[in-house]
Amino acid sequence: MAKIIDPWGTTLIEDYSKLIKDFHLETFNPKIFPNPNRLMRRGVVFSGIGLKEISDAIKNKKSFYVLSGIVPSGNKIHFGNKMVVEMISYFQKQGAETYILVADLEAEAARGISLEEGRKRALKFHIPAYIALGLDPKKTIFYFQSDNIDVMHAAYKYSKKITEAQFKALYGSATPSKIFSALTQVGDILYPQFKKRMPGIIPVGVDQCPHILLTRDIVNRIRKEKFFLPSATFHKYTPSLNGHFKMSKSMPESLIELPEDPKIACRKIKKAVTGGRDTLEEHRKYGAIIEKDMVFELMKQHLIEDDNELNHIYKEYKSGRMTSGELKEIACKKITVFMINLEKKIKKARQNVNKLKFIKRG
Repeated sequence: MAKIIDPWGTTLIEDYSKLIKDFHLETFNPKIFPNPNRLMRRGVVFSGIGLKEISDAIKNKKSFYVLSGIVPSGNKIHFGNKMVVEMISYFQKQGAETYILVADLEAEAARGISLEEGRKRALKFHIPAYIALGLDPKKTIFYFQSDNIDVMHAAYKYSKKITEAQFKALYGSATPSKIFSALTQVGDILYPQFKKRMPGIIPVGVDQCPHILLTRDIVNRIRKEKFFLPSATFHKYTPSLNGHFKMSKSMPESLIELPEDPKIACRKIKKAVTGGRDTLEEHRKYGAIIEKDMVFELMKQHLIEDDNELNHIYKEYKSGRMTSGELKEIACKKITVFMINLEKKIKKARQNVNKLKFIKRG
């Protein structure tokens, strides 16, 4: 694997341990955090950077922040977004000051979504969806990139701290829209520190790693400003149901969107790649190859909270006592309940959007 991660691509990482080595990342240890959540316990959050600073802040009850962004480019989100929200929620419960930015400028520059349309989508769907997935709106500060002049000034200032060669080394190419997007994200990542220097953690999929590394590099180049180096947790991709890529809108039959009609989601699950053997006789004899099973992975990452329940299913399926068809039936029941509840929560959250705390233009 080349030492490039594309934040805008769809390639699935095949060897996470090699990625940790190539990019000098930290292996994630859930034991350094109190009451680790499902993603942390099960190794879905597999790596990070600057984790001890955040662990110490939690332990010593010091100020720190958690920040993430919403790119309002569509009318649906996916399970990767869900993982980000769950990690935000975890750190929020540990006392983090919480910031959610709407990357409307990135959506306009990189994806052709007007600022007006981006704002409309964020308020009508994306923000309510994040709240439905676990974000506490009463403890969250929101802002639109286009309203935050401080971030824009910072992006311009930081543009003088990198070269084209350095940018290409991180991102593979240096198109104007990528440069604009990346530098704006540096401003976003550091924004909570503009008024108060403190540690911060950015929960992201590993595809966003270059943004974290770029920000840390820039902070090292402006040491006189005494910013804390941003920390991050990196979670694995939720693979597409065909097992070849991270979930992507370019492959609708292998992508489960949020929200989605439970019947459609179940239809996709029933077509998913599994670890079942070619014949029932072989399956009973040898058991499932769970490492190849996309349905079990979906259940492990998202659909089953209780570890004992998951372990029971693992043993039954691994031994061959449970078939892939039976596994899919369990997944369908789980995802049906999840989708119905999600729709209700989004509808409820949408009614309270006008009560949220937004940073105003200026």
